[in-house]
This record gives sequence, structure tokens and C-alpha cells, in this order.
Amino acid sequence: MKVLLTGGLGFIGHNVVRDLERMGHECIVIDSTTNYDFIPEPEISFLMKERRARIKAKIFYLDIRSGLEVKTLFRHFNPDIVIHLASFPRQKVVLKNPIVGCDVMMNGLITLLEASTLVRLKKFVYISSSMVYGDFKNNVRESTSCKPIGQYGILKYTGEKIVEEYTRQGHFDHIIIRPSAVYGEHDVNDRVVSKFIIGAMKGETLQINGPNEILDFTHVSDVSKGIALVSTNKGKITRNQIYNITRSSKKTCTIEKAAQLIINIVGSGAYDTNGNPNVFQYNKPDINFPTRGRLNIAKAQKDFRYNPKINIEEGFRQYYEWIRSSDYWKKQLI
Repeated sequence: MKVLLTGGLGFIGHNVVRDLERMGHECIVIDSTTNYDFIPEPEISFLMKERRARIKAKIFYLDIRSGLEVKTLFRHFNPDIVIHLASFPRQKVVLKNPIVGCDVMMNGLITLLEASTLVRLKKFVYISSSMVYGDFKNNVRESTSCKPIGQYGILKYTGEKIVEEYTRQGHFDHIIIRPSAVYGEHDVNDRVVSKFIIGAMKGETLQINGPNEILDFTHVSDVSKGIALVSTNKGKITRNQIYNITRSSKKTCTIEKAAQLIINIVGSGAYDTNGNPNVFQYNKPDINFPTRGRLNIAKAQKDFRYNPKINIEEGFRQYYEWIRSSDYWKKQLI
């Protein structure tokens, strides 16, 4: 099948492209390669070069809000499936620039949906977020009421409803995917796991915002495989459905436990002036982020045999080894 991916050079996106290409699908990528005004230019350049080298797809460097260019590309490529990953990546980035964030996440989405009505699209896949649930505890199912907290979660949930409306109008089928706490190789140094690993390698005191907060840490390879599998699934059972795509380990992991695990893997940490361990600084939870827990993935396991394989210990170690061996981070950590 012919698959068009927005944000296909992103952290999750390029991994989805790799999985689709391994499955024999033809992919085309739209990506603006933005640094969201916060990623250092050397870092984003390094990541884009690394990600491009891992995929074969043709890449079009476009802003998804560029209506005429997007529509022209859709007509030329005539995709069977669209996987929409392009977005402001999280709450922190939207808060920094809410006007542009809203423009990209809403107007960009509608531009893509309108372009999708011009071709014989079979399926529009919208990558949402666990943030749409708002505050939640363990075993949350897709049928749970959504009460998003913060602009990012609100915009993602609004996007879900807009996608559903285009299906209601009869344009195409859709799938909505809700990942959570994704981490792994080729990500930027601005998420919890990457900050902990880099901080530990530098011998810094790690900042723990809410030590008992639980995150459903999920390695990017498990997320990307889940997205690729359900996007290309031809069964009627997956039509117009919502899926949690996470690790969903029964052994929950608090932020403090994640930090301690990383200290154990990296083998270093901070010390005070007397030479005593001073590894963690405990802070209150960030009010801009909901309290989260573990999502239930039984529906994805049943409908298309989703089977996450990488446990937290293995995933953290893989991520650490990638950072330790990368040319960019070798220079940064000197």
C-alpha cells in the first residue's frame, strides 16, 4: 500500500516509516524539520541526518499548513493511508507558543483532512496522546471518559473529534492511537528519560517532579510497530476505532524508580560538597501535566495482536548505549 506520513522524520515517525518499509509498503514523508524554537540547532541537525539515513522514503520538506502544496502532493501520490504524526510534541512546547501550537495542531490537521478528501483514501490514522484522558490511574481503557488537562491534551482530543467528523461525513475510515511516555534512541534531549540519562552521565542531581507519579514508559520501537500494524490492517474490526498503544506493564514504574534504574545503568550520580550521594532533588508535580498511570491495551492485543516486547530495563539500557556511542553526544559530554 501507499502510505503518506506527516512528521515522518520525527522521533516516532521515522521509526514507523522503517517498520512500514520492512513490511513492503511504499512510503512518502512530509516534514518541516522544525526545532520548535527550543532544540539546539546542532542537535536537530544531527538527529535529522541520523533519521534520514534509516529510511528510504522520499521526503518533502513542507509545512502541513501549506494548503496548495499539500493538496498537490496528495493528488500526485494518491495515498491509500495517511498517518498523521506531525504536531507540537508535548505540553511544554505548546505552552511556550500556544498560538503557533494551536495553528499547527488544528489548521494543519484540517488542511490534511481536506486534502485527503481529494483522493481515494482508505484510512486516516491520527496519532493522539494519553494526555486526552486527563488525570487517570491504572488500567485505563479506550472507552474511559476523556477530561484533558492543559492545552496539548485539549488540542489532541479536539483533533480526535474532528477526524471522527470527517468519517461521519463519509470521506474515509479512521483510526485514533493514544501512546504514552514514549522514549528511545534518536529522540531529543528534552523528555524525562533522556534528561535522566544525560544528567546521570554528567554527574548532575536529577530533578524528580513528583516522585510517586507513574508513567507508562514505552520504547519507541513498540509504539512504531503498533502504529504500522494497525494502520495497514485490512480487517473490518479495526475500522473507526481508538487504541491505546503502550507498554502497559503490570509492574508499574514511578518517576523516582525510573530515575533510580537509570542511575543503576549509568553507574554515576551527583555528590554534595562532603562527598555524600546527592542524586535526586524532589520537587512537586508539574501542574501542567495530569497524573497518569498505566493504560489497558487488551483491545489492541485482541484486534490486531499488538505485542510490546521491550521492558523498561532493556529499553533504558538500549537508549543509554545509543547516547554513549553517538558522535554528537560524545562531544557534548566531554
